Amino acid sequence: MIRYRLLGLLTDAFVFALGFFSLISPFILPQAMSLSSQTAAFPIMVSLIIMLCLLIMVFEAQSSLLDSKMIAFLAVLTAINAGLRFLENAIPGPGGFSPTFFLIILAGYFFGSRIGFLIGAMTLFVSGLITGGIGPWLPGQMITAGWVGQSAVLVSLLVKQLEWKDKPGEIILLAVFGALWGLFYGLIMNLWFWPFLGVGIGQTFTQTATALENFQRYLVYYLTTSLIWDTTRTIGNVLMITFMAKPVLKIFGRFQQRFSFFTQEDRVQP
Repeated sequence: MIRYRLLGLLTDAFVFALGFFSLISPFILPQAMSLSSQTAAFPIMVSLIIMLCLLIMVFEAQSSLLDSKMIAFLAVLTAINAGLRFLENAIPGPGGFSPTFFLIILAGYFFGSRIGFLIGAMTLFVSGLITGGIGPWLPGQMITAGWVGQSAVLVSLLVKQLEWKDKPGEIILLAVFGALWGLFYGLIMNLWFWPFLGVGIGQTFTQTATALENFQRYLVYYLTTSLIWDTTRTIGNVLMITFMAKPVLKIFGRFQQRFSFFTQEDRVQP
C-alpha cells in the first residue's frame, strides 16, 4: 500500500513537472520556441499524458481505491462532461463560459487528486475527438484541466480541517476555488499558443528578449485580450457550483455507499 502511494505521489510530481516545464519554456528556452517544434511535440505530449492516466488507473486499482464499478462510473462522468463540452461548441454561450469545469472540480474534491486529474485530462481528450479540437493546444488543455481536478483535493482537506462538511462553507469554498480556476485556466492556456501569435506592439513573444521582457509582454497580452473572457468563465463556474454542487455531491455519495466500502476520507489523497 505504501509503495503504491509513493509511486502515485511520484506520478503526481511528474505530471506537475511535465506541465510546468512546458509552460515556462518560452521564458527559459526562447530560442527553441517555434510552431514546427510545437507541432512535432504534440503526439509525444498526448501519448505521455495518456500513459500517465493509465498509470494512475493502475495505481488506484492496486491500492483498492479503484474497482470495475468505479472505472465505469468515471467513464460515465467523462462522457457526460465531454458531451457538455460538445454542447458548448454546438450552442455557444457567453464568451468564456464552459459547463465542464464544475464536474472536474467536484470529482477531484470528492474522489481525490489523481481521480480529479484523470477526469480533467480525459474529458478534454475525448471532447477534442468529438469536436475535432485536436491540435498542438490539446496537451496543454489536458494537463491544465487535469490540474483543475488534481488541485481540488486541497478544498477537501480544508473543509475537513474546518469541519465544514455539509455546511454552507463547503459550497462557498468550492465556488471560490472555481472562481480562481476560471482565471488561472485562461492564464495558463494562453501560454501554450501565445509565443506563436503575431499580436500588438509590446505583446508579441520575442526570441531575443529576456525572460522578464517576455513575461511583461505576456501580461499585457493577457490583460488586453483574455481577462474579460476568463471573467465570464469565472462567473459561470461560481454559478454552476453554487446551484449544482450539492445535488451532484449527493449523487457521488450515493454511488459510494452502494458500490464501495470506503469513506470519502479514505479516498482523499494528498
